[in-house]
Amino acid sequence: MSWKRLWLLPLVYLLLVEEALAQEYQTETGEVVFLSSASLNEFTGESGKLNGLLDLDTNTFDFYIDLNTLETGIGLRDRHMRENYLETKEYPFAEFSGKFEESGQLNLNQPVMVKAVGTFKIHGQEKDLVIPGKVTKISASEVLLEAEFQVKLSDYDIAIPQLMFYELSEIQQVTIKAILKNE
Repeated sequence: MSWKRLWLLPLVYLLLVEEALAQEYQTETGEVVFLSSASLNEFTGESGKLNGLLDLDTNTFDFYIDLNTLETGIGLRDRHMRENYLETKEYPFAEFSGKFEESGQLNLNQPVMVKAVGTFKIHGQEKDLVIPGKVTKISASEVLLEAEFQVKLSDYDIAIPQLMFYELSEIQQVTIKAILKNE
């Protein structure tokens, strides 16, 4: 082998190692559940279509959900939620993106507490949030992300129904659980 070709070996090795060490994880099947707990009416809505990207090298993340995939178990309530309150024809997505303030080294089956600092966007409005969460390495190529936070509807100009049988809480408790894969 000539010296001209030998210089390529370290370069190829570095590129392969860098690719192998990249800590980018993604999902298209994360779970989102919201709980609306008003005095006369409590219900949940959920979706298994949370999309997300988590880059542990840069501690950045971006998660979004098509709000049309949220279901409460009652078709009429879903339709009213989408058409009259979330207005999904105009604002189809909710998104949270930003950085982790700090995260520790991920070791297999050892949860690491994180603080996600970023911007939450819904209904054409955005607000900076700090959301505590937990990241757990569950295999060599998968991490589990779990978080809970509250969304105050008036912060995002989302109207609250005035009809008694559609009573909705001003504060929605949101829970996220997603297995992200490094592919």
